[in-house]
Amino acid sequence: MRKIRKGDDVIVLAGRDRGKRGTVLRIVDAEHVVVEGANKVKKHQRPNPMKGVTGGIIDREMPLHVSKIGLFNPGTKKGDRVGIRVLEDGRRVRYFKSNGEVVDA
Repeated sequence: MRKIRKGDDVIVLAGRDRGKRGTVLRIVDAEHVVVEGANKVKKHQRPNPMKGVTGGIIDREMPLHVSKIGLFNPGTKKGDRVGIRVLEDGRRVRYFKSNGEVVDA
């Protein structure tokens, strides 16, 4: 089970975008995720008439390492670490380490 999933509301904890909040757009690999509005870079793109792509300089979100982001905890209004707990009925759920509150109800 992954601690950070697609669609989660996260906060960037380190780097030039520290403090920015956004949702996880996609999981790149086991350790990298793309967060909406964070780690934006300017990319020079060539035109490709076969695909209908116009050329120019575009803003693009690049992947961030999962250690640099924290799941947003609505109770504390901060980024928080996440653990995995097995409930009595056998389900595995994520919970916030700071207050023990379950993330997925």
